[in-house]
Amino acid sequence: QVQLVESGGGLVQAGGSLRLSCAASEQTFSTYIMAWWRQAPGKEREFVASITWSNGNTNYADSVKGRFTISTDNAKNTVILQMNSLKPEDTGVYYCAARATWTVTYAYWGQGTRVTVSS
Repeated sequence: QVQLVESGGGLVQAGGSLRLSCAASEQTFSTYIMAWWRQAPGKEREFVASITWSNGNTNYADSVKGRFTISTDNAKNTVILQMNSLKPEDTGVYYCAARATWTVTYAYWGQGTRVTVSS
C-alpha cells in the first residue's frame, strides 16, 4: 500500500511563504504523476499543481501560477510545493496525491496539512 505523508503547513501572514513536503513510501513513483490539491472551508477540493515524476512536466491551477512551484527530490522520494506571495484565499487543507501516468484518477492520498493565511 502506497503511503503519502505531508508536512510543512502552518499559519502565515499574507505575502509570506510556506514549503510543503510529501514523502512517498515507495520508489516506484517514477511512473506516477504527483499532485497537490487543496480544500478550503465549505468548498470542494480543488487541483493546485502536478508534476510527472519521470520527466518533470508540471501543471498549475491558474490561481497559483507564478506563485507556487512544484518539484521533486528524487533522493528523498519527496514532492515539494513551494508557496510564495500567499493570499488569504490560499487557506485550506492541502493534500498530496498520486496516480499512475496511464490513469485519470488519483488513487493515493495523504492525510492533509493545514495552511492558514491571515490578512
